[in-house]
Parts: sequence; structure tokens; C-alpha cells
Amino acid sequence: MEPTAADVKRYIAEGLDCEVLQVEGDGRHFSALIVARAFEGRNRVQRHQLVYAALGERMRAQVHALSMRTLTPAEYAQERR
Repeated sequence: MEPTAADVKRYIAEGLDCEVLQVEGDGRHFSALIVARAFEGRNRVQRHQLVYAALGERMRAQVHALSMRTLTPAEYAQERR
């Protein structure tokens, strides 16, 4: 069974403390906006690795494509101005 956007959101939230987490998708391809303090001081690749770690084996088995915007709370606040 293919995961829903709500499933992917739950999987990420279970493994990563997010201040903002929005996920959209069609069961195979997903896009996410993820805002987390854990991203502070990390580059884009390191941020994505944190998300992949939160998804664990689901990334290989269930989630076939995930496009991510990973921001710190400060970056998110700056973007919203």
C-alpha cells in the first residue's frame, strides 16, 4: 500500500522535532516543507540526511521520491517577512 502525505508527515514527525511540517504528494512522489531547530548549523545535505534518518527504511521501501525544503526557524521567519 502506498503511503499518503499524512503518513509521510507522521513518519517525519516521529523522528524529527519540527516546528513546521507540511507534506503534499500522490503516494509515490512527495514534497515537504520542514522547519526544525535541528537544522541549525547544518548544510543542506546534512539537513536532508536528518530527514532520511527520520524516515528510516520507509525511504527505500515506501517513499520513492521526496523533494524537501529544509529551513531553520530563523530562516523560515526571515522568508515569511
